[in-house]
Amino acid sequence: MSYMGANLMDLLQRIKAMIRTWIDAFLRGHHDHYACRLPRNWGFFSSWILKSLFAHVSTNPTQTAFLKTLRDKAIIVYVSKYKSNFKYLFYHIRYKAEGIPFPQVGFEYRVWLWQSFSRLIRIALAHIDHFLRYKTLPNPYTSGFFKRELEAGHAAFLSLVDRKGFYHRFVKAERDPLAYLIELQHHLDRPIYLVPQWLLFSKKPEDAPAGLMDILFGTQQNPGRLRGLLAILRTPQKAFVELSDPLNLQTFIQEPGNRKRGIEQLSFVLRQRLLDQMNRHRQSITGPVLKTREELKELILRGESFQNFMKRYAQTHNKDLADLHRKADAYLDEVAADYNPNFIHTLSILLGWIWKTMFDGIALDMEGLNRVKMAATKAPLVFIPCHKSHFDYLILSHLLFTNNMPCPHVAAGRNLAFWPMGTLFRKSGAFFIRRTFQGARLYAQLFSEYVRMLIRQGFNIEFFIEGGRSRTGKMVLPKTGLLTILIDAYKYGDCRDLMFVPVYVGYDRLLEESAILKELEGTQKKQESFGQLIRARKFLKKQYGRVYVQFDEPISLKAVVSQSDRSLQDMEQAEYQALGRNLAHRIINAINRVSVVTPQALTACAILNYPKQAFRQNDLMASVETYLTYLIFQNVRLSENLDDPQRAVQNVLAIYNSRRLLEKQKLRGQDHVPVEQQRFVVPENKRLNLEYYKNNCVHFFVPTAYTALAILSYDAFQFSASALHRDYSFLQEFFKYEFAYDVDKTPEYMVRKTLKAFIDDAILMPHPTLPDTYNMTSAGFRKLLFFASFLKTYFESYWVVLDVLKGYGRKELVKKERMKKIRAVGNRLYKQGEIDRREALSQVNYENGLTFFNFKGIRGKENQEGIAFYSQVIQKYLNVFMGQK
Repeated sequence: MSYMGANLMDLLQRIKAMIRTWIDAFLRGHHDHYACRLPRNWGFFSSWILKSLFAHVSTNPTQTAFLKTLRDKAIIVYVSKYKSNFKYLFYHIRYKAEGIPFPQVGFEYRVWLWQSFSRLIRIALAHIDHFLRYKTLPNPYTSGFFKRELEAGHAAFLSLVDRKGFYHRFVKAERDPLAYLIELQHHLDRPIYLVPQWLLFSKKPEDAPAGLMDILFGTQQNPGRLRGLLAILRTPQKAFVELSDPLNLQTFIQEPGNRKRGIEQLSFVLRQRLLDQMNRHRQSITGPVLKTREELKELILRGESFQNFMKRYAQTHNKDLADLHRKADAYLDEVAADYNPNFIHTLSILLGWIWKTMFDGIALDMEGLNRVKMAATKAPLVFIPCHKSHFDYLILSHLLFTNNMPCPHVAAGRNLAFWPMGTLFRKSGAFFIRRTFQGARLYAQLFSEYVRMLIRQGFNIEFFIEGGRSRTGKMVLPKTGLLTILIDAYKYGDCRDLMFVPVYVGYDRLLEESAILKELEGTQKKQESFGQLIRARKFLKKQYGRVYVQFDEPISLKAVVSQSDRSLQDMEQAEYQALGRNLAHRIINAINRVSVVTPQALTACAILNYPKQAFRQNDLMASVETYLTYLIFQNVRLSENLDDPQRAVQNVLAIYNSRRLLEKQKLRGQDHVPVEQQRFVVPENKRLNLEYYKNNCVHFFVPTAYTALAILSYDAFQFSASALHRDYSFLQEFFKYEFAYDVDKTPEYMVRKTLKAFIDDAILMPHPTLPDTYNMTSAGFRKLLFFASFLKTYFESYWVVLDVLKGYGRKELVKKERMKKIRAVGNRLYKQGEIDRREALSQVNYENGLTFFNFKGIRGKENQEGIAFYSQVIQKYLNVFMGQK
């Protein structure tokens, strides 16, 4: 019996050893088989299903390209807000298909359905074997599985919000994935990057009360399995992925406030920071929770600050409070938007078709837009575009919406509130503003309260700091009324910060060109109407080239204020106003800085600055290449068409000729002339058209024009840089109502910067022995004239204004008759040949000249001394161009 027992025991041991050997072989020698890891190799059928399901979900190429750069320098852990196997699968399948680091292990995830049968057996056997050996189930944390996966370069996935996860962490004291990652980071040289991301199925903002669908099947923000699957199946093109700013865990741990915190407290702070960032990112995509128009009205009209104002106003002006309430309600109806996401979605589809019909494409600055998206997670945005066309706000809103940002509330002129467009504009987020608040104290207060309410609610805003559309092609000097209201909102605590976003919107060809040029010549502006809208349908039959949309770095109001010695609350009124003016000019300069130079603009510069009436393409190329060399030196953004300048100019001349802005000059006996040898002339009545396009880029050349003119007026081939400062300062002051300049950069700085560009183009040479001294090269004189010629038009316009001022007393120049007299004198001087350029007969130039001379106290012939001084100065600078004739 004992022998048989021994044999049986031996047999059992052999069987046990064989089973263990087989299990070890099947488990491949380890217990790292967990349902939190998705399969390395998918079956054909399951792979095909999932790839087909997720193929139409859109991702942001710029954001995903950044993920590829992280692959080699960091460990990537993707972060979602809500726990969802569906999203875990999506990121794994879609990112793998795009060649992006894709999550392979999920913290606190168990995915059974998509595992192969053999893998399920391995997971089960690994758990059983581990339990039999160690009397515990395998743990991916304590076994080192997660550590090995991350060190091998595999991306991971975790979620921040899960009811069961919180219970396990807080009540059962189980492992917190964030705490684990913080611990792991302490032992790794390679940083761990936490990458928050959203998979969204709608751009609509959340409604304040949850509907029945939200209760039963989850919200749009956190859909249940069925709702998420149906959204993908029904409208996959509406689903999209957005990445938030990655968080470097190594840097987070080393932050001064975190160094003394324990792991548990540190993980709590990290979780809250990620949640806060993701919530703000979500709002930057959909906008804040949407309240009804009636709710918003009550927030304003029943608000404490407005109620207190109404009581004071009623007492001061002896008004009945009930009448003021009715008046305020009517004013609010006049002002307020009626934001409707469904209407915006429909309008976006229509606008997409219109842009494809009218334009050759829209060149969108995606890198800049991504910076704007990041800024949107920190504070409400205030978009401030340049204003050239009524299409500006439609194009910008459409681009923001199609790139997963909410349409801003746009401040529009009351002139656009005509039927039916007023209603449509309101539904797309427009609110209306009067041209002036003068004598309307109640209206002004209500408008201010409305704007502040939008900021408090977290809406983005858009307004045009120039006030109206530019009639000249260059930026109009800023109007600071609405900007002051926004600064007040920050001052009174309506927001923690405001981010001002300078935006450039430019066109190869302006749609409203003819109407704007008529206004420049003195024609009264026509009021916008439904009839004009009907007639505008003809634009859909034409092509207007490309549209350019560029973003400068967002400007934090909080950062601007922090540079001052005092808080906004402690500032005197003059200091407060100066801060607003400086911010406004900073925004104007930022818009100019990111504007795009097109072949149309550059060719117009060359044509109008060419000293003779007739020219060939080859005649223009010298100045075009000189301008391009300078622009490239300054890192200016150029249209891609300028990669081949010769071809670009040739194409523009053909376009201008087809539009009759140029005329071909026919010469006897030369029927077949090569394209580059064809001679053109500009019809006198078309010079203003070209002036508009020239002015699209004139701001880039203003510092060089000032410096070049200072050098040329010095009338010597050798000069010192310091000798130019006086002229530069004078010209900057003289044309301060024409061109905005950076108040932080001195004339000395601008002169030296420009001289470097001139040396780079061999216009000047530093003197070999004398310090601060330069010599003009043989080709330099002609090139300096190319630059200085940008100012000739403005000198001639101001000469006309000065001629009128010296001929009439200030009492004779009443406001209504003043401009008529100036236009008449300008036309006379042009016919007599005292004015060379017809584009100098510009009403805007005249008005700016009047403003400058009035600022200097010159309002009529009584100020003989001032008139004589400026007459002499203008003549001095105009004499520089005499040799060109």
